[in-house]
Amino acid sequence: MSDATVDPRFRRKPPRRPLRLSWSDERVRGIVWQVLVVALIGSVIWWLWSNTVHNLEVRRIATGFGFLQREAGLPIAESLIPYDPTDTYLRALAVGVLNTLKVAVVGIVLATILGTIIGVARLSKNFLVSRIAAFYVEVIRDLPLLLQLLFWYTIMQGLPGPRQALNPVEGVFLSNRGLKLPWIIWESAHTAALLAFVAGIVLTWLYARAARAKQYADGQPRRVWPAAIALIIGLPILTWQVMGAPWEVDWPALRGFNFRGGTNMSPEFAALLIGLVTYTAGFIAEVVRAGILSVSHGQWEAAQALGLRHGSVLRLIVMPQALRVIIPPMTSNYLNLTKNSSLAVAIGYQDIVSIANTTLNQTGQAIEGIAIIMLVYLTISLSISLFMNWYNARIALVER
Repeated sequence: MSDATVDPRFRRKPPRRPLRLSWSDERVRGIVWQVLVVALIGSVIWWLWSNTVHNLEVRRIATGFGFLQREAGLPIAESLIPYDPTDTYLRALAVGVLNTLKVAVVGIVLATILGTIIGVARLSKNFLVSRIAAFYVEVIRDLPLLLQLLFWYTIMQGLPGPRQALNPVEGVFLSNRGLKLPWIIWESAHTAALLAFVAGIVLTWLYARAARAKQYADGQPRRVWPAAIALIIGLPILTWQVMGAPWEVDWPALRGFNFRGGTNMSPEFAALLIGLVTYTAGFIAEVVRAGILSVSHGQWEAAQALGLRHGSVLRLIVMPQALRVIIPPMTSNYLNLTKNSSLAVAIGYQDIVSIANTTLNQTGQAIEGIAIIMLVYLTISLSISLFMNWYNARIALVER
């Protein structure tokens, strides 16, 4: 029945029942219970706050975040931004936050790749491959993460010294001081090229959306890859060329008892990254396996009947459908990897937990230090959750 034939009286919403100030009215009961719960929570928070402030005043313990502007005097082995012990506690904590983000971002990417490969391998028709993948998952998930971190750190410390460093590839050295790699001497042109690369990705995405909208309107397909190559590859290269095209490689070389030049991956960072990636990949593998198995076997049979290869069926048909099952539990694994990075303090990697602990020991302001740690992890976790929820909503089936 079309909308034109529907009686307008049936389109009206039913009249709202007037609110009666009676306990028998469920709306009144709901309002009363909500007010009581909010009042109870507020009273508990107020009591905790007032009790904490009173105890701090009695013991003459300083409060507030004024200590962040004081000189830290805290040595930090590795940082993504320039840092000196004469800098403030605020900058030291910023270094800790960036170190935590470095581990989390790189770990999430590598754990996703490794976990997906192992999850697919568990479903392989090759008996040896599937058994090896199953053995990996069972062993990794049954061992405590802290034990695995200590194991990898012991392995890194057991490597030979710089003079006997392993040299698998020219310019690459592996020793108990870490992994030394050649690196370009970074200049402003590289920063501009990197920003142009990010801008190219954004512009390509916008162009792809516009091209898809026009295709829906007139049915004419439009190629996106020429614009993608021009924006993602051509724009950064052009920017780099315009600014002088600097390209000087800094090669590591042995000077005395250690290497100079290049870039270094410390043993602490390497052990933490390997431990987090291998541990989280075991859980991600099971999520991927369950997502693939959730897709009806008829999808495989129909695709194979069309002559598609096994890899093409998995990539083009099965995985896009499996993602709707994979994404929600994958979010939990990403959050777990980020929070598990706090175990870095056990092997000496200076993340936000390690630096904040040293800060509160030096200043005596434990409440502020713990609050900073909680705020950092809460912010990172909520950011991951918001992004994954957005992506999950984007790939979800839209019911009509």
